[in-house]
Amino acid sequence: MSNSTISIFGNKIFSEIINESKLFSNYKISHYEDFDLCIKDAKIHNHLVIFLVTQENKNFFNKIKSNNIPTILIAKSSYLKGLMLDEVMEKLDMPVKMQELKKTITVLLAKYEFKKNSLIKLNDYTIDKNERKIKKDQLELQLSEKEINFLILFSKNNKPISKNSVLEKVWKYSSETETHTVETHIHRLRKKILEKFGDDNFIKNNNEGYYI
Repeated sequence: MSNSTISIFGNKIFSEIINESKLFSNYKISHYEDFDLCIKDAKIHNHLVIFLVTQENKNFFNKIKSNNIPTILIAKSSYLKGLMLDEVMEKLDMPVKMQELKKTITVLLAKYEFKKNSLIKLNDYTIDKNERKIKKDQLELQLSEKEINFLILFSKNNKPISKNSVLEKVWKYSSETETHTVETHIHRLRKKILEKFGDDNFIKNNNEGYYI
């Protein structure tokens, strides 16, 4: 992915080397001295972060991890021991080869784009359609394929959805079919959401249908 921004924290000289290298000419390189500003900009503008880890700044790792930012950690191998990486994080040992770094950036940005496109906002929740999970804060719940499709349907509609519409679009049943499938699945889903998130008002209904 060209024209992306790479935010580098931890070493100004390294930033200058990257900026002058033809390998990275398709990227905008930004160097940060302020870690919190680096993470804030990366989160808002979808930057990839290169974090040069030292013994002194190692404690910043959890701040990056919790924000789900595409990140490459570069450090002595001993500094990276025991660190649990998210799926949009990679690590490279120092000294790093420029060709290897370029390849890692390309793969990680593609992986992050795929991940980002799989996420759907639903009020205070996030649906991950690839992992088949619904998430809120630090909690997540595994769902079935039908449950995920059911929630995606809600995310695309601002008005209540009728039972017949759910049957047709999620279960591919005719609206004339007599079944309690929708009611049964909603009951189970409400129970799961209540047990995991403490939300007893997740799926509501009125005369027009169901809504979130």
